[in-house]
Amino acid sequence: MRGPGGPRTDRGRLLLVLVLAAAVTAFTATVPLLRDWFDLRVYYGTVHTWVHHGGRIYDYRVPGTGYGFTYPPFAAVGMLPMALVGLHLAIAASLLLNLAALAFVLRVLAGPGWRRWGWYRWALALCALALFEPLRDTFSFGQVNLVLLALVLTDCCLLRSGRGRWAGAGIGLAAAIKLTPALFIGMLLIGRRWRAAGAATAVALAATALAAWVDPKASRFYWTDALWDTSRVGRLDYVSNQSLQGVLARLGHPDKPLWATAVLLTLAVWAWRTRRAVAAGDWTAAFALTGLAACLVSPITWVHHLVWVLPSFALLARAGHPRIAGGLYAVMCTSVVWLWFDDASGIDGFLGSNLYTWITLALLLGLPAGQSRPERSPLIRSARLTAPAPSTAKPAAMAVCDQSSSGAVAAAIGTVLGPGRGRGLGRRPSSEPTGSTRPAAAKPQSSN
Repeated sequence: MRGPGGPRTDRGRLLLVLVLAAAVTAFTATVPLLRDWFDLRVYYGTVHTWVHHGGRIYDYRVPGTGYGFTYPPFAAVGMLPMALVGLHLAIAASLLLNLAALAFVLRVLAGPGWRRWGWYRWALALCALALFEPLRDTFSFGQVNLVLLALVLTDCCLLRSGRGRWAGAGIGLAAAIKLTPALFIGMLLIGRRWRAAGAATAVALAATALAAWVDPKASRFYWTDALWDTSRVGRLDYVSNQSLQGVLARLGHPDKPLWATAVLLTLAVWAWRTRRAVAAGDWTAAFALTGLAACLVSPITWVHHLVWVLPSFALLARAGHPRIAGGLYAVMCTSVVWLWFDDASGIDGFLGSNLYTWITLALLLGLPAGQSRPERSPLIRSARLTAPAPSTAKPAAMAVCDQSSSGAVAAAIGTVLGPGRGRGLGRRPSSEPTGSTRPAAAKPQSSN
């Protein structure tokens, strides 16, 4: 396995890593200003008001804003330990939890050959990941996206390793915390993994029932009122909303029939492609496609929700398209959609303000999936046809969890180190904390 290009000596590599780390630090400290842990402050304030002051979960608002808790009640139950600590310790715990989740996700995406990456490749990968806008926002908001991704990928590994009888719990927990991952239960049904789908459903229902037992009034209010009120989450036409609904809202057509039609078409494509993937045993592709579809059909998909596209980049690079993966990844490092924050009209606004949505849609349509073995050249196929006996070698596994070579992923991540820096400079500040280059103000846009 060839290493990435660049210096050949350890001293030269260390110098390059230090230079890149300094550049990444300067970029993240000056261009995409931190979001002041806005979402974590929502979680923290909600739990403390609920536990210590007799308040109700969905009545809390961050002081000076109209934004509060928007997740299912079980998410608040899972965050109860924050009631025992101060805000600064909660921030530190959030960082550590997200780092642990990121480490697990990278371990899964790198596959069994992760040790062969060495310190140099991992250092380059971490520099590239620090530039990825959805990851930057997840950390600086104190969000839970990486934790949910890690829970779901746990089931991916179980299914690919043949231990599917234990699969489903991760998806069930993720769906109980946030509704979007519930689409992965549909993926299990498409793949006829009835036991895993049943386990995921049972875990989700049990967690939801636990929350209803802890706080019946909050559960009743959420499932009958708050769930259907998207205004509690934020404006549909806000540029950070990179879902199909966001595209339609910015066009001035947020009507539900049109959005429902777009959702049904998207789900039809997802179901078709996912069925082909699972039929070939390509569970990694099935999980990647489901993450993409979930981002598209959700009414609101903030930029930081797009950590769900990371498996798609890894899969695309592994399938022999590292330059395409690296180029798309680089675009999502630039915060380019914020150039149309004030005005998304015209052709340039339609294309530019929705650019992350177009990337997600393109990946859903074109991601290599359902291939039980790598493509071979005509010469190799001809040689196999004239061989005296068929090969007994097993088809190459198409799952990231079981992949033995991950150099393509490293190449894709390395590609973003150049083009991903320094774009989107010179923009005016905004009062919206989901604006990745803008400081939070007194009345920010909720990004939950």
